[in-house]
Amino acid sequence: MGKRSLEVLRGVDLTVPRGAFVAVRGASGAGKSTLLHLLGGLDVPDEGEIRFEGRPLSGLGEAALSQFRNRHVGFVFQAYHLLPELDALENVCLPARMARVDAATAVRRARDLLARVGLADRMDHKPTELSGGEQQRVAIARALINEPDLVLADEPTGNLDSHTGEEILQLLLEIRAERGVTLIMATHDDRVAAHAPVVVELADGRIRDRSGAVPGPAHPLS
Repeated sequence: MGKRSLEVLRGVDLTVPRGAFVAVRGASGAGKSTLLHLLGGLDVPDEGEIRFEGRPLSGLGEAALSQFRNRHVGFVFQAYHLLPELDALENVCLPARMARVDAATAVRRARDLLARVGLADRMDHKPTELSGGEQQRVAIARALINEPDLVLADEPTGNLDSHTGEEILQLLLEIRAERGVTLIMATHDDRVAAHAPVVVELADGRIRDRSGAVPGPAHPLS
């Protein structure tokens, strides 16, 4: 930041096996979002190494990183980040079209996913015509369109009322169980974190505590 250096994360060491559900908990500014951005290849660490299925991300160029994110990672953001000029179906189709999936297959997948998240009758609505909970459901469907191995959810219930937030959380847990994806969720809400078998506590850019055993096969996301 100008002439000043801001350390967000300091010496974080974390291994997540395939199929696990990990909640990353911490106050605002603890580094939760930065950690998810690093794991998903959106940010690059100044030091250290991030490995996905044993392969370091550091050796990938920008084009290869983009392909990694598109093919292997689904992002669910607190602010949804839907394109306002596209309707729900088009927003969900977009990552598939970027992956060069043919239009008919992309539309079929998107329709199936939107129906799965309870929006079968809202596919032609634009984001401004949807509630916050509905927009988050579109964002979840979009995150899943390319059948990712890893879903990174950054405060997915943070902008929602408690009832809608619980519905979104249960939806993510159901989809994780159905599809066997790895789910890493950043949250400051203890009620959300209570659903996770593994909770990692971030404070001042460091892992202050972790609870729960991390089960799974020996093919971790490091």
